[in-house]
Amino acid sequence: MRLSILLIVIVLLGSCKKSDQVRQLQLEIGALKQNHNMKIEIATKNKVTVKAFFRALEEENVDALVDLFANEGKHINPYDSGLFPKGANGQEEIRAYWTPVFPNFDGMSFPIEEIYAMEDPRMVFVKYTGNIKLKNSESVYSNNYYSTFKFNDHGKITEYVEIFNPIVAAKGFGLIDQIQ
Repeated sequence: MRLSILLIVIVLLGSCKKSDQVRQLQLEIGALKQNHNMKIEIATKNKVTVKAFFRALEEENVDALVDLFANEGKHINPYDSGLFPKGANGQEEIRAYWTPVFPNFDGMSFPIEEIYAMEDPRMVFVKYTGNIKLKNSESVYSNNYYSTFKFNDHGKITEYVEIFNPIVAAKGFGLIDQIQ
């Protein structure tokens, strides 16, 4: 892509005979570079926050988890299947959502397989696996997940969407007969 942009610039510069046009083109190129660098910076910061989200889950640190969300942040489970909470709105509901979860497990890990900032760097897509050791059992619940994270201009999560296979989840928690 950089080569294509460079070739376009060379062609445009070659066709510009007036120094004002050259200067204007240089200013536009500078603005494009600055905008591109700013997007990369925002994307990198937001991907770091996504990793901090999973670290907070693995450490069972509800305070750190809630702090990553904006006051009006949302946690959405579109495939709750009537078995799991549909999600939570706002930091206090997010705290209430996660607080009772941690005592039910003897450890969790969420290895990230893929993480991408989208064209709008305030949105990040993640593909990962959840491995959760069930308390008082040798069983480990594992499921594949796809999630999107949206961020505000302050780097706080405004929306987290958790997409998982509800059949695998229901089987893992012994709830298959309760799917709605």
